[in-house]
Amino acid sequence: MQTIQEWAHFPDLMIGDEASKLRSMLEVTYPMENGIVKNWEDMCHVWDYTFGPEKLNIDPHNCKIMLTEPPMNPIKNRERMLEMMFEKYEFAGAYVAIQAVLTLYAQGLQSGVVVDSGDGVTHICPVYEGFTLPQIRRLDIAGRDITSYMIKLLLLRGYAFNHSADFETVRIMKEKLCYMGYNIEQEQKLSTETTVLVENYQLPDGRIIKVGGERFEAPEALFQPHLINVEGQGIAELLFDTVQRCDIDIRPELYKHIVLSGGSTMYPGLPSRLERELKQLYLERVLK
Repeated sequence: MQTIQEWAHFPDLMIGDEASKLRSMLEVTYPMENGIVKNWEDMCHVWDYTFGPEKLNIDPHNCKIMLTEPPMNPIKNRERMLEMMFEKYEFAGAYVAIQAVLTLYAQGLQSGVVVDSGDGVTHICPVYEGFTLPQIRRLDIAGRDITSYMIKLLLLRGYAFNHSADFETVRIMKEKLCYMGYNIEQEQKLSTETTVLVENYQLPDGRIIKVGGERFEAPEALFQPHLINVEGQGIAELLFDTVQRCDIDIRPELYKHIVLSGGSTMYPGLPSRLERELKQLYLERVLK
């Protein structure tokens, strides 16, 4: 337990890793929700921290900045962001790029489909010759939602977790243990009839818990949004529909280059599961 004297040494505002380490004792807020800035005051605190001596330590007057934004970002959001860069920080120049286009460029490509799933939102973004196409799709499920779902699954197992205080602990657990099941029926059978999926995990307080079916059940929400009470298609169907809505002449190029981006696409087994479901959808809806 912290004494009053010890608390006196803590700053009024903590950002990034500093805040994560002490989140059980802090009121933690996120300036962005589903990929869109909702709290500009907090966002400015993050930028102050990023540009300041703790991180980049730059003089904006002598720099130009490139910012990224998700597809379908509201124009007002972009305008406010650029306004901040020029009027508050006084950068010499600023450019806003779509994340998906830069992801393809990083792979040496100009055309393809980017499946970008980070902490707050998932986008399926088709790009042709460096330009985003209008058939972009959005899924309001990403890393934060999967972590929350994993907490719920662990609570159902009888483990005591707090959605706020233990969020970071479960997030780290998720990143270390979770994977995407290739065949969900087989995974469920293994989970109920055997212990081969069970892994021991030591919590920061020294407790050891056993994590089994939760390892594949939590990320399954990306493919089956109804698991977390979100209506709509999962990531595989969204990807298939996105490509099929594009001009028939460019579809082969898009299917040829599907690029996964963002932390929530890094689950072991996700690429092969996505490929399997895409092939199945193509067989059922195109080649039937």
